[in-house]
Amino acid sequence: MPPSRMRQGQTGMSPPLSIHRIATMTIQKTSICYLAFPDSYSGVLGDTQFSFRFRQSGGWQRRSALQKDDPDYNRAAPLGLQREPAHYFGYVYFRQVKDSSLKRGYFQKSLVLVSRLPYVNLFQSLLQLIAPEYFDKLDPCLEAVCSEIDQWPPPVPGRTLNLPVMGVVLQVRVPSRVDRPGSSPPDKPVSQENLLPAPRALSSICELDLFRCFQPVLTHVQMLWELMLLAEPLVVLAPSPAVSSETVLALTSCLAPLRYCCDYRPYFTIHDSEFKEYTTRTQAPPNVLLGVTNPFFIKTLQHWPHILRLGELKMAGDLPKQVKVKKLAKLKSLDAKPGLYSSYKTFLHKDKGLIKRLLKGIHKKRSSEAQSALLRRHLLELTQSFVIPLEHYMASLMPLQRSITPWKNPPPIRPFQQEEFLKTLEQAGPQLTCVVKGDWMGLYRRFFRSPNFDGWYRQRHKEMTHKLEELHLEAISEANIGTWMKHKSEVEVVDLVLKLREKLGQASCHHLPVKEETVQRVGQHITTIIGSLPEDLQAVLHPQ
Repeated sequence: MPPSRMRQGQTGMSPPLSIHRIATMTIQKTSICYLAFPDSYSGVLGDTQFSFRFRQSGGWQRRSALQKDDPDYNRAAPLGLQREPAHYFGYVYFRQVKDSSLKRGYFQKSLVLVSRLPYVNLFQSLLQLIAPEYFDKLDPCLEAVCSEIDQWPPPVPGRTLNLPVMGVVLQVRVPSRVDRPGSSPPDKPVSQENLLPAPRALSSICELDLFRCFQPVLTHVQMLWELMLLAEPLVVLAPSPAVSSETVLALTSCLAPLRYCCDYRPYFTIHDSEFKEYTTRTQAPPNVLLGVTNPFFIKTLQHWPHILRLGELKMAGDLPKQVKVKKLAKLKSLDAKPGLYSSYKTFLHKDKGLIKRLLKGIHKKRSSEAQSALLRRHLLELTQSFVIPLEHYMASLMPLQRSITPWKNPPPIRPFQQEEFLKTLEQAGPQLTCVVKGDWMGLYRRFFRSPNFDGWYRQRHKEMTHKLEELHLEAISEANIGTWMKHKSEVEVVDLVLKLREKLGQASCHHLPVKEETVQRVGQHITTIIGSLPEDLQAVLHPQ
């Protein structure tokens, strides 16, 4: 089995690299090989697809340092689709069929695609084309595919890509951060006159069928949303890697547009390098979401506060049989029944209207896509109702633009005062936009202690700091430099030159969206200031 790796770079997607050729990455190679197969015995025949996520080792990090990403991608992409600096995603196509010519009686092989991008739909669709051919023709097939993939354009948020491979053109749009949540507006029309055959359009590069993923837990979706929001340690014990990985990815996506800031593993095995770290009983369980299939984890992770045990999907009338919330004490044997084992008490009341709408859709034979859209919209409205008050309060901490003057450092962003924020909820809380009732204030207090709040706050503070720098540069560019220089000493003038150069350097380093004319005017200010100094100082300050 030669698992492969797809790299993303500035020039586009380069060919997969066989793991046996990466000599310095033995530990990572072994981990990927274990993750490429079901962790426990599976008698299911046929083809299966699933995904996993793993932490970069030193060797992979050194390779990544040589592959400089286009900074424009992460700035323009939604938070949940950004390239991750410390993790890779693995996409698996596994085949198991009877074969009497083999000693074990079965043909078992996996093809693995590894990327830093969470494009689950695109890469699984790609594997559906490649893997069957690869299993028949092996390496020559991969070499031809790599040659085609090497010509693909780089992913650009907001653009539609046409990706030719094996006689098929996959067409998919890369979402952008400026997209309206809950919709994927088309960009400029793409010329298709030279596309033969006609492109195979993918509805989404990453969105899962939420209704299918959450079928056994529809009545507990809101509880699971709270657990994700608060970054509670959660284990999903599923009957297969496919169910495990899809459920975990669905759970992390249900917070969109808020980013899930903790580690998550769609498929995790006892051979994983973090196994001891995540299963130790000497400290509290980490804020991690694990998807597993080996029943051994029931015993190993009994000290975790929340365990979702899924079984094979069964129907109870029209609605898939729903798991029940059970006490952790009942989770003792390896053959424990399906259920959500947790003592967690939700802060918000269950929205019974959602279940009624989903049931109505089932009775009307509404498509799974339509049911998923309804579910996604409900979760989006829930998350937005929670986040909007935070965003409004955060915006109030920003200094007023009129307080930003050219020759002084911009005022600092005011600190986030939790109690001050909570006082705003009575007049501008989630109750204004959400029908769900409950203890919103208690939910916020708990959220403040979670890594998700820390991640959200750091991201917003960083964006606001960059905005301040941008506004300060604009103020400097519009200032009258001649008036400022009057009665200033040479020391003060030289100091200003150094500070202005530092500001331009920081704007370039942080890739601030500063207008080109602003940069040019500040550059002209620097030239004007240097020109007013004695020749010896000019010689020192002029760049060589």
